[in-house]
Amino acid sequence: MSRVPEILAFVLPGSLAIAAAGSAVGLGKVVTTALEATARQPEAAGKILVNMMAGAALIEALTIYVLILVFMLMGKI
Repeated sequence: MSRVPEILAFVLPGSLAIAAAGSAVGLGKVVTTALEATARQPEAAGKILVNMMAGAALIEALTIYVLILVFMLMGKI
């Protein structure tokens, strides 16, 4: 008897939680650094905002990829 579905039932939500936590930490670091940079150079706020948004989008994309992978593997349970 294969125990793979039982193992996946525990591992998949855990992996999604780890990815979400990592994303939250990463986004917090990105926003903090952008705010510090804006405080140091207010005239560059526009460029800093654009770069911050691009970085935040990439971080969120990684979390969404994990979510899609979890959904795909849940179909195997």
